[in-house]
Amino acid sequence: MKYTICFIILILLIGCASGSTIVTGTPRTPIDPNSVKLYVQEPVNYEVIGLVEASSDSGWTAQESQDYAIDELKNQAAKIGANGVLLNTTGSKTSTMVGTTTGGIFYAVPIEAKTVSGVAIFVSK
Repeated sequence: MKYTICFIILILLIGCASGSTIVTGTPRTPIDPNSVKLYVQEPVNYEVIGLVEASSDSGWTAQESQDYAIDELKNQAAKIGANGVLLNTTGSKTSTMVGTTTGGIFYAVPIEAKTVSGVAIFVSK
């Protein structure tokens, strides 16, 4: 049982962030993800490049998981040359990790992932 608990903790700690991109406009040269700015309101001059989304179940806290998801969202946007993301939604989704002990007892561990999505944009300066 001790090994099972250690395994569950390890899985939760090394959870990952994942994301996806749908290109709807003209992609640009990839940029550094640290250059991608988040927007909650539309900037003055911008061009839509695509749709991006990300989720993460990493982190000790809900805020850390959200931060990892935001980082992945910026990574996805940067890959298509977007220097901004106009945020659409944030939320969470719950899944379950199921396993068994050596005694044949099944256990289920709920795993909550933070999610975020937005529109990848290029903002003209």
